[in-house]
Amino acid sequence: MELRCRGLLFDLDGTLIDSLHAVDRAWSTWALRHRLDPADVLPLIHGRRSIESIRAILPEIDAEAEDLVLRQIESTDIHGVKALPGAPELLRSLPPDRWGVVTSGTSDVALARLGATGIPVPRACVFGEDVRYGKPHPEPYLRGASLLGLDPADLVAFEDTSAGLQSIVSAGIRAVAVSFPYDPVIYDYRHLSVRIDGDALMLSIQTG
Repeated sequence: MELRCRGLLFDLDGTLIDSLHAVDRAWSTWALRHRLDPADVLPLIHGRRSIESIRAILPEIDAEAEDLVLRQIESTDIHGVKALPGAPELLRSLPPDRWGVVTSGTSDVALARLGATGIPVPRACVFGEDVRYGKPHPEPYLRGASLLGLDPADLVAFEDTSAGLQSIVSAGIRAVAVSFPYDPVIYDYRHLSVRIDGDALMLSIQTG
């Protein structure tokens, strides 16, 4: 299928990069510090800001202080973090003012992981601390659209979680899933090509 747009937005973890093992290690360490079973904690954390997950899991503790501890663990453990196949090549082929990252991760964690993968840091970045409301609220992607100076209707965004896809759609942006049951979906960026057509980007997506 083909989509015509003027800009692209990407989630980071699970969408542009594979950081699953690093994320799970950090949260397992945090869970054990609080005598929690990591198997109970890990299903609750993906797709939203870490501070919101902490508040949901342990509402009685100082979430801001705990989030700082978790961020320190995550930003210093980049072992095994890697780009999804085809992602660096795709991003380097795009005009730098036409794409950005919208992540629930904080800037310290996200920049460490981008540095580990060789993916360039875009001019337009929305980090977890930049918004009042995280995904699935539309604010993160609306802010991303604003940073690119584009109308949401002129964008396509990529996500790998239900919360992220809800955030995209509620912002009025067209969504493409990455390894998530949704239509359309891609499994890595070798299934996507982009052609520049004047002021537009023409996306060719190999689905299935």
